[in-house]
This record gives sequence, structure tokens and C-alpha cells, in this order.
Amino acid sequence: MKTILKTILPPGQKFGGTPPEHAFVIDEDSLNTIASRSKSPLTFFLMVFALSLPFWLAGALATLQPLPGIPLTALIIVFCPATAAIFLVHRESKTAGVRKLLKRSFDFKRIKEKIWCLPIVLLVPGVAILQFGLIRWMGVSLPIPQIPALKTLGIFLAMFIAAQGEELGWSGYAIDPMQDRWGAFLAGILLGLVWAIWHIVPLVQVHRSPVWIAWWCLGTVAARVLIVWLYNNTGKSVFGAAVFHTMINVSWQLFPIHGSYFDQRVNGLIMAFAAGIVTVIWGPRTLARYRSA
Repeated sequence: MKTILKTILPPGQKFGGTPPEHAFVIDEDSLNTIASRSKSPLTFFLMVFALSLPFWLAGALATLQPLPGIPLTALIIVFCPATAAIFLVHRESKTAGVRKLLKRSFDFKRIKEKIWCLPIVLLVPGVAILQFGLIRWMGVSLPIPQIPALKTLGIFLAMFIAAQGEELGWSGYAIDPMQDRWGAFLAGILLGLVWAIWHIVPLVQVHRSPVWIAWWCLGTVAARVLIVWLYNNTGKSVFGAAVFHTMINVSWQLFPIHGSYFDQRVNGLIMAFAAGIVTVIWGPRTLARYRSA
């Protein structure tokens, strides 16, 4: 990656050519680190939960589910992370900062090594196929999945918009300052726990059992570690994180009978195993330094 240097000069002095002795140079990574440390993940989390509260209360009254297992209020609540991020970024960097954040929704140009598009798009469907095979191997009779092209496209688009509403906050705002403080793996675990807890109220409202929710939380925390891994290896692309997030929801909805046969225990264990392998190979500090042997 090309390093961009910025030279800081005393007020009123112009620069041309070699930096003078009393100037100092800061590279782009250092500037990004300084900017990320000015963000407050705790304030962001509190705001996300505060914005979500009215919709959780409304969800207790509304029983309609636009898709199986998804309460009606989820169509709005998914934008709470993006809303909180936009508010905080505007407070920190005004309109220019908000514009920069929103542009990250389609920052696919950050993905310089296109090989990373494969795990972004195929890892979660691969886990779903493995889950399908394991469930059948355990003796459970599963119907063959029905995947009509037009309906699948509609589900993908709806889930992608929802994922953007979340990832602009989780990946676009919260994860970088957390990584700067705790490293990639621990930051992924902590953010995954917040992400999972944020979903518990809607899961209870659609009558998921405590055991189902516990296994779902395991898969969700593991998925966040994998998202951080992909994010760090794709130039910190929010678009890539959102597509991976989308594939999680699409794979669940396309599992037999609208995900009703989806086994959160099997899925959680597979995802946790995948997150563990990634952490060992790429290293817990950054999840981006490949260890060949």
C-alpha cells in the first residue's frame, strides 16, 4: 500500500520541496489512528440502544413478520447504528465527515486484492451447505432448498440495505477505535457481544427459546470476528463487511422452509471454528498478518 505523507508546518509558512528541519511528517495511517481514537464506541453503543428502545417497545405490540423470524420493527431498527454514527460523526467532523462516512457504503475500490471477494460472498453459503450436510448426516430429514432467482434477488437487496444500516455504524464507526485499543480479535469479540445483545429483544419477541438464542449468539460473535478479519484485509471496506453481513441473512432465509430448519447450534459451532482458524493463521492482533508456516 502506498503511504501518503502529510507535512505539518508552523502557521503562515508555505512548503515546497524538502521539508524544513522544524517541520514534521505524519503518515496517513497515523492520521487515521488519531482520528479513530477521537471516537467513543461507548457513546455510540449507548446511542444505538437509546434509538432502538422505542422500536423494541413497538415490537411488543406489533406481531406482523415481513419475513419469517423478522419482526416488523426490524425494518427500521436496523438503521439505528447508521443513525448514531452519522450523528456522532457530524458532531466530530461536521458535514464533510458525514459525507465521507456515507461514501464508505460503496467503498469497494478499497478491496485491492480481489481474491478477498471469494470469502466475502462464498464463506457463509459454504457454511450453510456444510450445515445442511451435517444435519442430514445426523439423521434429520431435510427438504431440498427452493431458491427461486427473482425472490432470492429481492431478499438479497432487502438484506443488503439492512446490512448497510448496521455496518455503517459497527464497521464504519465503532470497530477502528476498538481495534486501536484492544487489537482486532478482542475488538471483534467485544463488538460481537454488543451486536448479539442488541438483537436479543427482537429474538424474544419472535418467540425464540433461550437455548436457540444462546447458540445464535455464539454464531453471531464468531461472525463479527470474521467480519473484522475481512474488513482488515480489504482496506477496511465497509462495503465488503455489508456484503458478508448480507450473506449471513440471505443464507439463513434460503435454508429449507424460510430458515425454519436452520440449526443455530451447528451453525454456531462451525462459525466459531472458522473464526478460530482465522485467528490462529492471521494473528489475533490484526487478523491481517498471514502466517504461512
